[in-house]
Amino acid sequence: MEFIEATLGGYLDKNCDPEPALLARINRETHLMQAHPHMLSGHYQGRLLAMISRLLAPSRILEIGTFTGYATLCLAEGLREDGEIHTIDNNEELQERVQGYFDESGNADWIQYHIGEALTVIPSLTGSFDLVFIDADKKNNLHYFELVLGKMPSGGVILIDNVLWKGRVFDEEPDRQTRQILELNETLATDPRVEKLILPVRDGLYILRKK
Repeated sequence: MEFIEATLGGYLDKNCDPEPALLARINRETHLMQAHPHMLSGHYQGRLLAMISRLLAPSRILEIGTFTGYATLCLAEGLREDGEIHTIDNNEELQERVQGYFDESGNADWIQYHIGEALTVIPSLTGSFDLVFIDADKKNNLHYFELVLGKMPSGGVILIDNVLWKGRVFDEEPDRQTRQILELNETLATDPRVEKLILPVRDGLYILRKK
């Protein structure tokens, strides 16, 4: 299921801010070189992430799931001058290329790039985070949520990607991965610690604000 069909998607892309040149190149190279390029946030969602970050003006951001660094650089656009973003991924094969993108962006001094398992790295990070973007292995989303919520102040925002799971959340007989997404959504919908809503952007983006 496509929640935003091609004609509407093209119109939305055309009527938001253009994709910065480096991000356009990352987008293109990801589609040329990676087996699963759909994991990239892309133009429209990237501009949404950048807008949310700019509105919050966070001092510290945490991203779980770097992939090729596209969303990382979008989120970094809203950082305060003395801010920093920590991004975690377990794919060592992409490290050199992604670090190259970060260096080219001019924001490398703000970006702390961690290679390892997020369940291990997150507890090792000190301090609090104003904005968190969760876009990694879906089976651990609830674990990530619980780990980061305690590291956030009141008013902190958590974004979780792929919560509509290409429409499979509506399947009458959902598979194991879909059941994990359904469990996440149902658990978060009744969690009194956060305000929440799902945006039907791309593959579904959960926005949660800590009370």
